[in-house]
Amino acid sequence: MEKVIIHIVEDNKVIRDSVSKFISFHEEFEMGEIAISADAFLLKTIQHPTEITQILLLDIGLPGTSGIEAIPLILDKYPDLNIVMLTTYEEEDLILKALCSGACSYISKKATLEDIVEALRIVAKGGSYMSPSIAREIVNHLMGGRVSKATILSDRQKEILERLVDGKSYHTIAAELFISVETVRTHVKKMYKVLHVNNKTEAITQYMLGYIK
Repeated sequence: MEKVIIHIVEDNKVIRDSVSKFISFHEEFEMGEIAISADAFLLKTIQHPTEITQILLLDIGLPGTSGIEAIPLILDKYPDLNIVMLTTYEEEDLILKALCSGACSYISKKATLEDIVEALRIVAKGGSYMSPSIAREIVNHLMGGRVSKATILSDRQKEILERLVDGKSYHTIAAELFISVETVRTHVKKMYKVLHVNNKTEAITQYMLGYIK
């Protein structure tokens, strides 16, 4: 089985060591580059050219270039890299900046090591992940901001979106809302069409890009 390569940029030694060690316990993963800053990560890959692929766990509060500032710099050099923010910062504006800059996922450092590994599995399969507290923060903003004022999304679509970001399946959502699974799928398709996106992360980032304009 081909292993998924995980790179880490984290200045806190305790977190850096514990996360990398725990990830290495899982056979499907292999540790790649490990750096204490975005500048060190970029310099190291320039001095020792290697193919940096798959997933990068990136902190925001770093010495020198911040994680958010580093996202476009890293993606310019490694466009296929999946950047996953792993940070203590849960402020709405920083979350949106990270997502709009190109990060595919956002994990709170309050998450357990098991949650981090599960998030990496989701990203490795082509998905996106946000810690529940992060997802709720974004949805609250989305529901209370321009989207709801313009009544772009229906009440039912909002209910479904809120449950999707909580990680609930279509079957669970259908049961909670007393509708069929097919009806849930129909609402999701309509919601994505209204927002001109293909998935949950795009629903947030693409709309917020328009919001910023």
